[in-house]
Amino acid sequence: MPQPLFILASSSPRRSALLADIGIVPGKIAAADIDETPRPQEKPRAHAQRLALEKLQTVSGREPDGFILAADTVVGVGRRILPKAENERDVRACLRLMSGRRHHVYTGVALRTPAGKIIQRVADSTVIFRQLSDADIAAYAASGEGVGKAGGYAIQGRAGALIRFISGSYSNIVGLPVFEVAQMLRGAGWGQP
Repeated sequence: MPQPLFILASSSPRRSALLADIGIVPGKIAAADIDETPRPQEKPRAHAQRLALEKLQTVSGREPDGFILAADTVVGVGRRILPKAENERDVRACLRLMSGRRHHVYTGVALRTPAGKIIQRVADSTVIFRQLSDADIAAYAASGEGVGKAGGYAIQGRAGALIRFISGSYSNIVGLPVFEVAQMLRGAGWGQP
């Protein structure tokens, strides 16, 4: 019996690459265009979980069959949700806030099975940047690498040299907690005869 269609509800090349690393190649990419504005008083973990579910529901409305996986990564410092950096100024502001401090990277993951069952998880990784100088911040911002990234940085690039500690899933910080995703898929019957 052929495997049901696997749809990734994300246009992120990082998420596609992380799935490919564990042998999963989506049969279809179906990005969800949703409003990602945090709600008043919404905490980072809840924000990541809500956005993943909203993305899943949006794509499920267009794709009635198969497995659908949606995810959203949010960087939080305390109760504060950091933005996806739109420009160098945002990158500098995020790095200044995180310099020498602990922050959390939350990825909400939502999976819909072919039977319509929805499974959700939130992965939480802790990251600490070393104390960053103005020169460190300016150089990283000028690289352009942090633009478009949650919290204004990409751990898999130059920012890796600025980070002194991580706890939890590295792939979660990149954008998709592959261990959790693999467990969710296995539990939902993906890849089983």
